[in-house]
Amino acid sequence: MNEKINVCEEKMEKTLNALINEYQSIRAGRANPHVLDKIKVEYYGTPTPMQQVANISVPEPRILQIQPWDKSLIKEIEKAINMSDLGINPSNDGTVIRLIFPELTEARRKELAKDVKKKGDAAKVAVRNIRRDTMDAIKKMQKAGDISEDELKVGEDKVQKKTDTYVAKVDKEVEKKSKEILTV
Repeated sequence: MNEKINVCEEKMEKTLNALINEYQSIRAGRANPHVLDKIKVEYYGTPTPMQQVANISVPEPRILQIQPWDKSLIKEIEKAINMSDLGINPSNDGTVIRLIFPELTEARRKELAKDVKKKGDAAKVAVRNIRRDTMDAIKKMQKAGDISEDELKVGEDKVQKKTDTYVAKVDKEVEKKSKEILTV
């Protein structure tokens, strides 16, 4: 039973980490290299993560600078950025590509905050689904006679406490990211 509870906690931790990674790709008015994490560049016929083909730096708060290690990749990197859902037009001077992030409007900030909340709610649903699956597994163990009624109650308590903990962590991440987005 403890093994099932440990697996449950691992899954909840993965759900939280996935949410945090997702939040890193949401831009909050300032340049963040993580917005490029999901963008792949065609490199010798293979989709390759941007970080593996270029140096990404933040020379100013609202500018990302991408310097490819292979100059012939500039057009491919521009194409990948234009095809992504970033919504920013890259500009290049032949050696580096610059992404200039515009100030977010109030309406866009509120829209992003709503999106953050929606992603947080989805993470909480995932955590609760993990709880349900673990509870079902523990109940099956009890029906099969592997654990007693008391052990079942103890197990259910532990799973519920873990669920409450992770739901609170998700709420904290949602609040933190919303505050970051809404701060001008």
